[in-house]
Parts: sequence; structure tokens; C-alpha cells
Amino acid sequence: EISPTIPIMKSAIIATIIGSAAAFAPAPVAKTTSAVSAFEDELGAQPPLGFFDPFGMLSGDVTQERFDRLRYVEIKHGRICQLAFLGQVVTRGGLH
Repeated sequence: EISPTIPIMKSAIIATIIGSAAAFAPAPVAKTTSAVSAFEDELGAQPPLGFFDPFGMLSGDVTQERFDRLRYVEIKHGRICQLAFLGQVVTRGGLH
């Protein structure tokens, strides 16, 4: 005699397997074009994202001068953060 919960259990297992297989399917990527595509060949633009501008800093006023300024400021802030981290490590290490 088969318990009535066995077919439900098999259905749940099959649904779980199908759902997990769908998680590994590639998502369709829509091609978008914008004025920012002029910077696709800049240093740091890598596949699959290409030129990555998550905050839209270059929307509107898109010039080479603005791009160069933002890149310079990003590098400067990164260096300041590196020095701040090194200062934190040195201070916690007792070398103050």
C-alpha cells in the first residue's frame, strides 16, 4: 500500500530539481546604447560589463574632460583609502 504523501514528496523533489537547474541558465542580456558607449575602450572596461557606471555619473555631460577628471578623483580617493587603512593597521599594531 502506497502512502498518499509519497506522490506529493516526489512532486516536491522534482520541482526543487527543476528550480535549481533554472538557476544556472544564463539570463538574457539586453543590448543598450548610450552616449557612454564612447568610453567602452577605456582602461578598466572589461567583459561582461564593459564600461561600468553604476551611479550614472556620466549621464548628461559626457565629455572626455569630465571622464578624465572622475577617473583622476577615483584614483586619488583610492590612494587615500589605502593610506588610511595602513595607518589603522600600524596604529593597532602598536607602532604609533
